[in-house]
Amino acid sequence: MTVFSSSSAPPSDVPLLSASLADAVPLVDRMGRRPAVLTPSSRKGIRQRMLLLRQNALDRIVDLSGVARPELQRFRRELRESDLPDVLIQRGAGLAFTRELPQGALLYLLVRSLKPRTVVETGVRPGYSTAWILAALEANAEGRLTSLGPGPTAGRTTGVHDVTVGQFVPPALRSRWTLALGNTEDRLREILSGPRVDLFFYDNGPDTDRARFELKLGWESLSERGVLLAHHVESNSAWTDFCRWQGLPPQLLDPGPPPMGALGVRPAPTARTGR
Repeated sequence: MTVFSSSSAPPSDVPLLSASLADAVPLVDRMGRRPAVLTPSSRKGIRQRMLLLRQNALDRIVDLSGVARPELQRFRRELRESDLPDVLIQRGAGLAFTRELPQGALLYLLVRSLKPRTVVETGVRPGYSTAWILAALEANAEGRLTSLGPGPTAGRTTGVHDVTVGQFVPPALRSRWTLALGNTEDRLREILSGPRVDLFFYDNGPDTDRARFELKLGWESLSERGVLLAHHVESNSAWTDFCRWQGLPPQLLDPGPPPMGALGVRPAPTARTGR
């Protein structure tokens, strides 16, 4: 499956939501500082890491989305044939992002399986997760993503500081994307004031109060089939507390590292058992 552009232009063609010029964050093109040249073996290793999937995580996708297992296997074959990992490497997702790499493919599979119409993510920075979500929406031929950013760099690898916001998102995948600049609680309320959300992805840094606010607001915004995701759930107690308030032990999509939490509005076998 070859549907992705390898252009390195910054995302100046993406619709922006900005209440005022003071909220806008310049999309500085740092691609002039070219990514380090990788050996063929390094590129192969990075690609394999991007597509590394654990069976427990695949089982959770089945529980959360209700997808049939043969259909999920078809989506996995898509990934193996996709050129998106190579495009991401070309756009800078190299060795500096090794810890960030493994769960993009899980996001792709979840979006392909859930077929959400409205997706919201918070804390976008280079756009690694964004690219996988958008690729899945494009393959579904429906749905839109709104990304709130730029996300904080605290706790991220040093390479995150040196990339443009949205740099990893190929131009061919931007038609379903809106980038909302101005990472504030009011801006998130504005974004969530529209249609019900089918997938909400919290990836907005380690601040506990912010995490609790976004998890609560994101959960309240979900549709009847909605799913709440949270990345780096080990960084504070917000996810554990949120699941406890639902009467559940911490619910994970993938243990990582870094661990990613997941909870669906619709009861699922894993949620009932706390697996």
